[in-house]
Amino acid sequence: MTLAPDLFAAVPGRVSLYEVSPRDGLQNENATVPLRGKLRLVDALVAAGLKRIEITSFVSPKWIPQLADADELAEALLAAHPTPQASSTDHLLEGQRLRFSALCPNARGLARARAAGIDEIAVFMSASETHNRKNINKSIDATLAEFEETIGPALDYGMRVRGYVSTVWGCPYEGDIDPRRAIEIALKLHEMGCYQVSLGDTIGSGTPRQTRDIMARALGELPLDSVAMHMHDTRGTALSNIIVGLEMGVRHFDASVGGMGGCPYAPGAAGNVATEDLAYMLHGMGIATGLDLERLVEAAKAAESIVGRALPGKVHQAGIRSLRA
Repeated sequence: MTLAPDLFAAVPGRVSLYEVSPRDGLQNENATVPLRGKLRLVDALVAAGLKRIEITSFVSPKWIPQLADADELAEALLAAHPTPQASSTDHLLEGQRLRFSALCPNARGLARARAAGIDEIAVFMSASETHNRKNINKSIDATLAEFEETIGPALDYGMRVRGYVSTVWGCPYEGDIDPRRAIEIALKLHEMGCYQVSLGDTIGSGTPRQTRDIMARALGELPLDSVAMHMHDTRGTALSNIIVGLEMGVRHFDASVGGMGGCPYAPGAAGNVATEDLAYMLHGMGIATGLDLERLVEAAKAAESIVGRALPGKVHQAGIRSLRA
């Protein structure tokens, strides 16, 4: 009998996970988590070995009251976890230092981030015109124009900038999104100075064949390490889509401990792929993450305690069995 070729022969030996639960997760909770709870969550994530953590958003409390304590949170975390000055040569896969980042929608947010001591920000927009207007209250073209007042100055200050493009796999208002348009936006963000652009399946509608098409386009236009995947698990396909990305060589994935998250302007969207679920799968495939899976499970349980409800991640519920190579 002739065995089929190893489907996973081309997967990377190491990947980097970018944790979004303190921002993307907590902003979608109905109740506001107190500062002490947020500090406890981030401390648990750091203890699990996560090095890239998006801790908050410097947005008006009128729009996201759950993150109204962004300035205080950032200052407290940077005092508790002092880190060396950022460097443009920091490697994203190995030997990376702990880095806290924050979402900044505009120049006002950038000013607050600088005052708090944050040295990496993220900017965000949508591949869908309708979703972009509902989420940011601007057209796609106007959003890109406004980023000239955020990305350029941040780079001049010595900060690093990461970009998000949401609704790449589909929009709750427009349906299917032309992947060419999505990748054009991602390329523009990269050209403006974003060291990495995270492509998002905001409503969790993606399927593996669609993912292969989108990622082939992305990797045909952008350097490998400048592309990340941000997969929501609304329909239970996040891990299968991530496997497609791995097979294509993608090495950077966003995740949220416990599976927290969603989108206020994408009705019905579930949370991001759970960090512990993704790490469990990766470790079982022999792919290094630098993370302590047992401590990730503890972080997910801490997150449940902090938000006061059960979270959808699977591994922190089922437990960890012995993984064999």
